[in-house]
Amino acid sequence: MGMSVTISAAAAEDAEQIFKLQYLAFQREAELYGNYLIQPLTQSLDSLKAELASDTVLVARLGDEVVGAVRGSVGEDGTASIGKLCVHPRLQGHGLGARLLRGVEGALAGHGGTTRFRLYTGHKSESNLRLYRKAGYAQVGNRTASDGVHLVILEKEAKDSDYAVSA
Repeated sequence: MGMSVTISAAAAEDAEQIFKLQYLAFQREAELYGNYLIQPLTQSLDSLKAELASDTVLVARLGDEVVGAVRGSVGEDGTASIGKLCVHPRLQGHGLGARLLRGVEGALAGHGGTTRFRLYTGHKSESNLRLYRKAGYAQVGNRTASDGVHLVILEKEAKDSDYAVSA
């Protein structure tokens, strides 16, 4: 009998597993851009622990193993920023990224005052762009990250009815 993947809030003790997963999952992005200095690969464990303490962080678990993660926070203007969505390479392409994205959107919408969701991805990251467009995001701009990667900025409006909690 196989185990199912569950999504829940991350705990402080998940930091090292998230850190290792992030490093593993973003290797493909680094290879795609020929740039191994992208922020998910250079982030320190202490910085990740600080994000765990301050941001909304969800993890996907297969048993005790963290196999996916995503982070987000809501700014004063009501824009929820979503970042570092990652799924273990062996589980990519099975809808787990979409589940994590919906989960973090719901959690961030639950903060109240959230008007829109914003995320960034590299311009060559076709699978990411496909996932985000399918989830209702549209390109609103672009910028170059400090690591030199050309990023696409995507947003979608937060609609209360989309994130209603069911009993």
